[in-house]
Amino acid sequence: MTRLNNLDSELAQELGDFPEDDLDIVFTPKECRTLQPAMPEDGVELDSHVRDCVQTYIREWLIVNRKNQGNSDTCSLKNKGSRKDFHKTLQKQTFESETLDSGDANFQAGPRPVPALPEEASRTTLASSDFDLRSLQPDPRLENLLRHVSAEEFERQNEEARRTNRHAELLALYPSVDEEDAVEIRPVPDRPNEHLGNRILVKLQTLKFDIEIEPLFACIALYDIKERKKISENFHCDLNPDSLRGFLRSHTPSIDLSTQARSAVFSVTYPSSDIYLVIKIEKVLQQGEIGDCAEPYMVLKESEAGKTKEKIEKLKAQAESFCQRLGKYRMPFAWIPIGLANFFNLSTLEREIPEAEGLNGKGSTSDKRATLLQARRLSERSLSSEDSYPVSNFKRISLTLNTFFKQEGDRLSDEDLFKFLADFKRSSSLQRRIKTLPGTLKLEISPAPENLGYCLTPELLPVKPFPENRNRPHKEILEFPIREVYVPHTIYRNLLYVYPQRLNFANRPASARNITIKIQFMCGEDPSCAMPVIFGKSSGPEFVEEIYTAITYHNKSPDFYEEVKIKLPAKLTEKHHLLFTFYHISCQPKQGASVETLLGYSWLPILLNDRLQTGHYCLPVALDKLPVHYSIHSPEKVPSQTPPIKWVEGHKGVFNVEVQAVSSVHTQDNHLEKFFTLCHSLESQVTFPIRLMDQKITEATLEHELKLSIICLNSSRLEPLVLFLHLVLDKLFQLAVQPMVIAGQTANFSQFAFESVVAIVNSLHNSKDLSKDQHGRNCLLASYVYYVFRLPDPQREVVKAGAGSSTILTESRYYTFGRTSAVSVGSKLLQSRVISCSNPDIAVTPTATDEEVKNIMSSKHFHEELALQMVVSTGMVRESVFKYAWFFFELLIKSMAQYVHNIEKQDNPRRSRFSDRFKDDITTIVSVVTSEIAALLVKPQKENEQAEKINISLAFFLYDLLSLMDRGFVFNLIKHYCNQLSNKLSSLSTLISMRLEFLRILCSHEHYLNLNLFFMTSMSAPASPSPSLSSQNSSSCSSFQDQKIAGMFDLSAEYRQQHFLTGLLFTELAAALDADSEGISKVQKKAVSAILSLLSSHDLDPRCSKKEVKIKIAALYLPLVGIILDSLPQLHDFTISDARSGKGRTGNPEEEQESTGAINQNVALAIAGNQFNLRSSGTSLLSLPYRQSATLGPDTTRNLLICFLWIMKNADQNLIQKWIADLPSMQLNRILDLLFICVSCFEYKGKQSSDKVSTQVLQKSRDVKARLEEALLRGEGARGEMMKRCRIPAGNDRSAGLNENLRWRKEQTHWRQANERQDKTKAELDQEALISGNLATEANLIILDMQENIIQASFAAECRDNLLGGVLKVLVNSLGCDQSTTYLTHCFATLRALIAKFGDFLFEEEVEQCADLCQRVLHHCSSSIDITRTQACATLYLLMRYSFSSTSNFARVKMQVTMSLASLVGKSPEFNEEFLRRSLRTILAYAEEDADMQATPFPIQVEELLCNLNSILSDTVKMREFQEDPEMLMDLMYRIAKGYQTSPDLRLTWLQNMAEKHTKRKCYTEAAMCLVHAAALVAEYLSMLEDRNYLPVGSVSFQNISSNVLEESAVSDDVLSPDEDGICSGRYFSESGLVGLLEQAAELFSTGGLYETVNEVYKIVIPILEAHRDFRKLTLTHSKLQKAFDSIINKGQKRMFGTYFRVGFYGSKFGDLDEQEFVYKEPAITKLPEISHRLEGFYGQCFGEDAVEVIKDSAPVDKRKLDPNKAYIQITFVEPYFDEYEMKDRVTYFEKNFNLCRFMYTTPFTMDGRPRGELSEQYKRNTILTTMHAFPYIKTRINVIQKEEFILTPIEVAIEDMRKKTQELTAATNQEPPDAKMLQMVLQGSVGATVNQGPLEVAQVFLAEIPADPKLYRHHNKLRLCFKEFIMRCGEAVEKNKRLITADQREYQLELRKNYGKLKENLRPMIERKIPELYKPVVKVHSTRESFRNHSFRKYDAQTSSQST
Repeated sequence: MTRLNNLDSELAQELGDFPEDDLDIVFTPKECRTLQPAMPEDGVELDSHVRDCVQTYIREWLIVNRKNQGNSDTCSLKNKGSRKDFHKTLQKQTFESETLDSGDANFQAGPRPVPALPEEASRTTLASSDFDLRSLQPDPRLENLLRHVSAEEFERQNEEARRTNRHAELLALYPSVDEEDAVEIRPVPDRPNEHLGNRILVKLQTLKFDIEIEPLFACIALYDIKERKKISENFHCDLNPDSLRGFLRSHTPSIDLSTQARSAVFSVTYPSSDIYLVIKIEKVLQQGEIGDCAEPYMVLKESEAGKTKEKIEKLKAQAESFCQRLGKYRMPFAWIPIGLANFFNLSTLEREIPEAEGLNGKGSTSDKRATLLQARRLSERSLSSEDSYPVSNFKRISLTLNTFFKQEGDRLSDEDLFKFLADFKRSSSLQRRIKTLPGTLKLEISPAPENLGYCLTPELLPVKPFPENRNRPHKEILEFPIREVYVPHTIYRNLLYVYPQRLNFANRPASARNITIKIQFMCGEDPSCAMPVIFGKSSGPEFVEEIYTAITYHNKSPDFYEEVKIKLPAKLTEKHHLLFTFYHISCQPKQGASVETLLGYSWLPILLNDRLQTGHYCLPVALDKLPVHYSIHSPEKVPSQTPPIKWVEGHKGVFNVEVQAVSSVHTQDNHLEKFFTLCHSLESQVTFPIRLMDQKITEATLEHELKLSIICLNSSRLEPLVLFLHLVLDKLFQLAVQPMVIAGQTANFSQFAFESVVAIVNSLHNSKDLSKDQHGRNCLLASYVYYVFRLPDPQREVVKAGAGSSTILTESRYYTFGRTSAVSVGSKLLQSRVISCSNPDIAVTPTATDEEVKNIMSSKHFHEELALQMVVSTGMVRESVFKYAWFFFELLIKSMAQYVHNIEKQDNPRRSRFSDRFKDDITTIVSVVTSEIAALLVKPQKENEQAEKINISLAFFLYDLLSLMDRGFVFNLIKHYCNQLSNKLSSLSTLISMRLEFLRILCSHEHYLNLNLFFMTSMSAPASPSPSLSSQNSSSCSSFQDQKIAGMFDLSAEYRQQHFLTGLLFTELAAALDADSEGISKVQKKAVSAILSLLSSHDLDPRCSKKEVKIKIAALYLPLVGIILDSLPQLHDFTISDARSGKGRTGNPEEEQESTGAINQNVALAIAGNQFNLRSSGTSLLSLPYRQSATLGPDTTRNLLICFLWIMKNADQNLIQKWIADLPSMQLNRILDLLFICVSCFEYKGKQSSDKVSTQVLQKSRDVKARLEEALLRGEGARGEMMKRCRIPAGNDRSAGLNENLRWRKEQTHWRQANERQDKTKAELDQEALISGNLATEANLIILDMQENIIQASFAAECRDNLLGGVLKVLVNSLGCDQSTTYLTHCFATLRALIAKFGDFLFEEEVEQCADLCQRVLHHCSSSIDITRTQACATLYLLMRYSFSSTSNFARVKMQVTMSLASLVGKSPEFNEEFLRRSLRTILAYAEEDADMQATPFPIQVEELLCNLNSILSDTVKMREFQEDPEMLMDLMYRIAKGYQTSPDLRLTWLQNMAEKHTKRKCYTEAAMCLVHAAALVAEYLSMLEDRNYLPVGSVSFQNISSNVLEESAVSDDVLSPDEDGICSGRYFSESGLVGLLEQAAELFSTGGLYETVNEVYKIVIPILEAHRDFRKLTLTHSKLQKAFDSIINKGQKRMFGTYFRVGFYGSKFGDLDEQEFVYKEPAITKLPEISHRLEGFYGQCFGEDAVEVIKDSAPVDKRKLDPNKAYIQITFVEPYFDEYEMKDRVTYFEKNFNLCRFMYTTPFTMDGRPRGELSEQYKRNTILTTMHAFPYIKTRINVIQKEEFILTPIEVAIEDMRKKTQELTAATNQEPPDAKMLQMVLQGSVGATVNQGPLEVAQVFLAEIPADPKLYRHHNKLRLCFKEFIMRCGEAVEKNKRLITADQREYQLELRKNYGKLKENLRPMIERKIPELYKPVVKVHSTRESFRNHSFRKYDAQTSSQST
């Protein structure tokens, strides 16, 4: 590094040359919800455990920050919003596609008359609507177009223009990668916070009964009836008016504000439909049962006057007296339940059920969600209501309830309540069983807002924000969750709840009736020791000393429902206890008697063996005053006293009470309790032996017991372990590093502590209830390491003084023990390197401060101890250590960072920061972890995930080490890792995938560039230490040898050495792209996105914004260019799926088939010729020595290409030009191919789909998005804002809930895809469109720059002929895409420069490109945007001018322009002729103003051309009018095409236009026919030019495909000579063009299901391919043929061809169509009503709905009877008709449906005009229509040219019917496989007895007697023979049926047989009777039978109605 020259060292500085203080230790004050943190009461000496707890809860967090993280890390998260309002800096790009939307409305509107089409359309008639171009105003011209400038100057100006106003950061515009692989994002864990469930705000507004006579008190709590558990504490609330409250004045000494709350915040962690809010109402005690007291409430109403009023007054006075006397006692009165099912709306519940179990992990995160929730969540705000189960659908609801249930005195317990609630849920009414009271309760329930002002916690601490001036606070109500909630304690909370439940005084004397219990919390036995720690109820003091339970009148064994909430003192002693005093209250005032009568006492000590007592107790009650020291014992175990205590029922338990604690100090778990107690006995001076539960522990057994308790820690229940997790881990780490002296002996706990930590880590990870993040890290542990962990504090006194050993100095422990003595681990081998070098036995007195530092240094360092323990662990412990390595790695890093921070070693060289032994340990750990990964990967799939996670944590570890240790050391570790993996793994894709994720994480390091020595890119890299080389100026590459430049684009060994990480990354990428194994595509995607994310991070890194820095960085990535070029054949070809150009390259044949879809939309086959020879000059792509590998997916390709463009944009342009100049032309062609793909890849997709920027963005599952979100939310900026907005559900509540619901459900992403679009606001869509528009523009401009570079370089090197075509191809492709005006301006400028520079070459050699160019430019001439039009006109004019002046080759350009226009007009419906006309006028203006050309014939020729174009435009105007009528439109196009019979190029163009239109309408067969016609046309002209025997001989060769093709036979030679310039010069008039057309036709035939025709088409193609020896194509062709034949075999009769209808138009409204008849071909199975509806609808629009009528019958139409003001349409279904001789050739189903030109329909009639009559009078008319062309044709309707009619007499009708029946029977009998149902159906119709007009009736009518008229003899005989055959067939069918039937059909068979017999009998006489006359001359008969057909039909002439036989 020292040898860098000045510039480089400056740059290195610029990038913050490895700031040494990378890591920063920050102490952040812990977040606290309350104004002051909860603390124990002041002035109490706390015991050490409580002190530790409190310390843990209020201690600051210690966070290790990376100082420069902002520079690159957030960037590597591709945070587009990292700059505020990034999108505001962008220019809005204008795209024509977006200006059009408004444009074409005017073409569609309103009903239009159908204009007449002249029948014989010739060019002249069509152009007659021409109008003068000169009448238009031309557009402004480009003023300097015609100025003479040198080509170089022109290029320079262009370049300057392109360079201005460019966007500096390409990747800022690129949509961030769909980060399934963003492994480098390490989610910041959630801050450890207090757990809050879904918070519900309940506000009580009114509570009153119909009469207001006394104060009432409400108490509210939540109950879960499914779990039968009360799930919240009580909230007491007083809603009495002041007047009534005054009754109690004497009993309330003071009223604290906190007791006046009327609204409470309840929290529910597990919402369900079983949760009820129960409001209990109490009143002041008065005489009488509850029922008696409630009576007045049921019968009286306040409103009533008179007597009632007096009653009420009396009651009020009575109440007042009770209040004064008994004001402090209450009685139960009423209650009311409210179900909350509706509030936790059900969409939440459905998902809550399966997931609730997983929810505990982070209070609210369920398993599936948890992983990603971490990353997603805003770090500042932890579990608030939106994040937990969404209660977002839960709106504010106000309730008013009017009935209360009366309390039943004997059913007050919670058990009873749950029974009531269960009934209530079932029937929602308890009225039948319980009396109700009328009243009003109004309350409002809503989700609690995030920061509710003026709120108190359950301990009554004010919560932020807490304004001063509010009158009533809100109260937070503590939740008692139904299941465990696994969230570590973070605040001091110490509450005790006492629930007296039942008292049994049944056997007591009579005085005990109205019983109450006084409950007190005592700190001694004196009555004055009652502590004011009980929370008061409503409207009273905050804390009270005693509470009385409510009284049930005259009940000796009452139930209680009281809840007494006590704030436990922090320091508890033996003396603390609960005291219960039982009283009888006399309700009636008696003279001199007191209100209370003492009944007895009971008590409960709070501590038992130093542990808090909780649970259910059944206590005895003492009758007398209690003895001294009673409180030390529990009442059950009081030792016998003198005098003895009198007990109720002889010391039996009669009082049930439950005590529960909610405490973050008392663990309530034996194992934890023991562990903490023992730890504290070590830390503080205690006297031995100590008592622990019921055992005594002496100093000697302390070590053993502590080890035991450490081992047992993991056996404690998971919940307490999690609750005290932070403290437990702190203690264990303390033990791990601090050697203890116990009783003078050294005790070493390291190994035990470490193993315990491992066990805890293991059980937390294995618990199903705890959540993990996406890297599989347990969230609780992650947040512990991140926020809480700090180095164990070494300053504590931990020497336990044994006798006389107290003189040992505190410090001595530091150097008495070095590393853990290895013996304890049991591994003697390691001893040598483990025992400390310092002498273990010498104690030294510290003398000076430096000595002290040394002492600290030699103490066991946590990181060293941890590393050692990891290395020496064995067995299960070792397995867990490596399985959850991330935790230990993060501990190591955090402790190392603190260590470095503490010793302020930053100024020391990194190498000596850590001891060698520690480095060895690290090396061992990395090596072991690597082999662990390799070992797991060989195992089955499940282990693979594990391996991936370990791999990621190892990568993060090394990433962090780079900031702490010597980098060379870390690089070595990386190298070992890579080598070790490749030695052990066989599967390539797994190997690459692992190494990629690993490298990707390392490369996201903020000093990645410096780590790669990027400023030493090979331009300036010294090859040897000699200074001479390094002195050259590296910024210019002028002095470079050429091979060196070429070498910079390769991945060389030298490069890998110098740029270590990048080299590794590129090696992986190259390997991934090269590989071809299973599952590699995922890996390729990973590799590419890794590199892309790196480049993005540079683009967004402010340190890299300087141009020269960017150049350096780009130079670092140059080898990537080589890799991309090598992978060219694997790139996804975006051009294929586009409708724009044919396949640029044949990739994998099957795939190509798939990707082209049904039809390659573009019938123009833009690169059709190139299917043979991809570039007319230069090598064909197929012949390049490419390796064939799997193709990359579109996303991967797009990401790879954007990397390529990034390098091209940022690299030094001179260098690139030099590189290009030296490349062989084959490589240059590759680059051009690459650019071609780039163009299609980065095409702007428009606003509608801007959110689908990447092809498969829809697959992006939402959770992946969430993973990045957190990162994005950290950054400000638009993107961050946008994310925040997305997170807060929109106003639409329904969808908001659903969204929440879906966010974590992968299987529902389909739903999302559909709705994703609605989630975005218009502004966001606009913003995205703005960004993607800028991306498209920038990408295309980079491509344009590259092309300019290639042109300039190749021009210099004189190899241009080879490349120009390639460059043009790319330019033409880019013009065909949707481009912004900015790009088009530059692109046209480049084009003009090209035309000026290489004009002659362009017109001579690149004929095809030129044609394409004309079409594209012309397309832009019709643009609605002025700038684009101006540019395009100028370019087109220049094109003409140069083509004229260079070779006078103007004819060809004229032809090309004309054809382009024709195809433009035919194809794009949205194109606007008005703008095009204006452009034509502008070109005319150029020609007139062009002084140089005035002397030549050029201006006149231009004008001629423009007039011709103008007339073509007129055709389009007509086409516009028929836009809605497809048939009419096709007719028009057909005529236009016919009009071009003499100019084949244009006819071809129009045929293609028709094909395009047909394809759009899914008429594939017709589209194919258009192409066949086009091919025939080409064949005609090819055969004129040259006679090659493998080519088709003109259109005759196509007859088998369609008889219509002969229309294309060429007009005789004298009219046209194909050699004439400009004629037949189009690309299709070539052999490859012919093949292209035919192949496409075959594709279409195949899509349309005409597989037989496919064969015919290929018969013409194959000889040509054979002649070309194109075996690859032949393979493809034969595989397609095979597919076609397979389809014929498989689909057989199932194929559907068309359905045909005769449509006749009548009425003058139709104009030309009047009295015309057509046959329409409709899609298969079209029903008559469908076509009828369509035509009626369409013409209804044209003429008005009333004016159109459909004629329902098919009888001849009499024009005279029709209304002249109406339009009539007659539609008849027709069937193809064949003569008998034709049927011999038409065997298959296909042949009967192909090449049809005769159709028939029948009309039944009788002589008297009715359509139907008796058998004997039923006639039939058969009409046969002949069409002008055969179907299928290039149109779907064809004119009828001939009509014949035959009439059948009744007997002939009968013959036809019988024949049909016989055929049906025969078919059903012989069907294979037999179909019994079908057979029975036909049989039933033939022999069934009841068949009306059945065979029997026919026979009786026509065969009963021989006809009188001899003319009918033959018919009679014919019918007789028909019947003979019929009855025979019936017999066969009956027999066949016998074989098919099952047993249950036997009777049916007999019935059939019987019917058949009957029928046969009845028919026999008629069948056997012959007509003798017919049977005389045998020979004659034969001949007449043959000629039967001639006689049987009589031609029917309606006019003369003469019948001739």
